[in-house]
Amino acid sequence: MSRAYPQFLASRCARYRYRYSACSRCADACPHEAIALSDEGAALDPARCQNCVLCVSACRTGAWESESYVPVETLRRAIRQTQFSFACAPSGLPADAVVPCLGAIDAATLAYLARRRIAVTLHGSSRCEGCAHAPCGAEQLALNLDACSTLATAAAPPDAAWLAPVLADDARPKREPKDAGFAAGRRQLFRRLIGRGVDELADAADPADPAESPPAVPDKAIRAGAYALPEQRELLQIVCERRDGQHVEVPLHDALPLMALKLRAGCTVCEACFRACPTGAIRIEESPSDWQLRFDADRCVACGVCMEVCQPRVLEAVPAFDARPEQPPRVLLALAKQRCARCDRHFVSAAPAETCPVCRDDEDAFAAIFG
Repeated sequence: MSRAYPQFLASRCARYRYRYSACSRCADACPHEAIALSDEGAALDPARCQNCVLCVSACRTGAWESESYVPVETLRRAIRQTQFSFACAPSGLPADAVVPCLGAIDAATLAYLARRRIAVTLHGSSRCEGCAHAPCGAEQLALNLDACSTLATAAAPPDAAWLAPVLADDARPKREPKDAGFAAGRRQLFRRLIGRGVDELADAADPADPAESPPAVPDKAIRAGAYALPEQRELLQIVCERRDGQHVEVPLHDALPLMALKLRAGCTVCEACFRACPTGAIRIEESPSDWQLRFDADRCVACGVCMEVCQPRVLEAVPAFDARPEQPPRVLLALAKQRCARCDRHFVSAAPAETCPVCRDDEDAFAAIFG
């Protein structure tokens, strides 16, 4: 197995795209504290890294890649067989594919193989407790298996049972009690998506209150980058397709790069969500007379950076949603363009206004200089 360390692609990272993002998925998944986070993204310490590649599977946006485990190459081998086995490298057990850690096999890969009715066996989970990658590897494995089960319940037609992956020797990774694990997972997901502490949100002013305008995001806080759609998300488009046309109702899950958004009243039309999105899931479409903010669920990976960058906090994740692919983009907000009384340019504003933002800025600057 290659000892090439995971490589970081900054332009895909939520922390790079939005300087104040609180995303820490890769660092949380690393059992060796080898990842340092900053407002430039993340950096790997090779002296600490043990090549478990849990950071790769944990990242929503595909900001981490590794030569040690390339899921697509493994899938090409697996789909030619009716049975396929994985084993983790620390266990030393033989298998069709040896991976750095069983937790690195993401939920999308497991669900895709289950959808194709390939009998998958996972070897090595009985040795998780004493592994150098514990407890993160076992926790991630349990989360991915739970996500695979969730997808099977939602997406599998009644006449096409999936072949769920099986842990060899009936050994299962330890998990918290169901209720406690559910609550803890939801709390972590909430903080990760919103990017603030619960107490801070409780004390915040009502974002829809017009009397108090939220601060604008500084221009330098959002960095441009090419759109990229991770392989996990592309696999889930296949997994969530139903030939019978029925809805695929999927709940928000911390191991699935799936999400749907809704927009409450109070949007300031700052377009920060559009500029920060690393996959192009949020788009703006304009005509000479109209402006629309659109959401394409097929491109959303649930990184949550759009909700972090939204200063009025009016973008929200939907708890459960239809995950079928190729649904038309939803219009979150549509506005008619206005014409500036001073410069005669068209502009968009959340409320009726006489002048455009450029002219208002000029007026404010003139007043500040000359009084």
